[in-house]
Amino acid sequence: MATELKQRRTARLRVTTNFDASASESIAGEMNAILADVFALYLKTKNFHWHMSGPHFRDYHLLLDDQADELYAMTDPIAERIRKTGGSTLRSIGHIARTQRVLDNDADYVDPLDMLAELREDNLVLAGRLRTVHDMVDELRDIATASLIENWIDETERRTWFLFESSRRVD
Repeated sequence: MATELKQRRTARLRVTTNFDASASESIAGEMNAILADVFALYLKTKNFHWHMSGPHFRDYHLLLDDQADELYAMTDPIAERIRKTGGSTLRSIGHIARTQRVLDNDADYVDPLDMLAELREDNLVLAGRLRTVHDMVDELRDIATASLIENWIDETERRTWFLFESSRRVD
């Protein structure tokens, strides 16, 4: 009994879960990709927020700040869910860079409407990826992750909608 207890205390970050190792690995892999995308989209949104210019500066600046806050708020629940299902999470900026699928934008200048369009497309793609992961966790009967993803899809669709409406040209 003492040996078993010592092994549990010194186990390498393995959380006791009802998921088998294969399911934990699948969930962690897909959710870490989502986590990397969310971090990348957060930083891109903040980048555009910091470099916004033009006649709609204040509105766009505040919109992107709100959206960045929403993205950042997703990161901890995603990482904690990965851990709860027996996986391990991203460990560094380098790990994020190797895992992210959202493309960075390092341009010196981006037109404000192009910023909004790029973020709109990134959020649209993220919503699609969230749906794909939802299908996978649904098959694994990971109801808690599926439930969280449903909320994140709604938030992502809202960001997409706001970016679309903010960049529309009304004649």
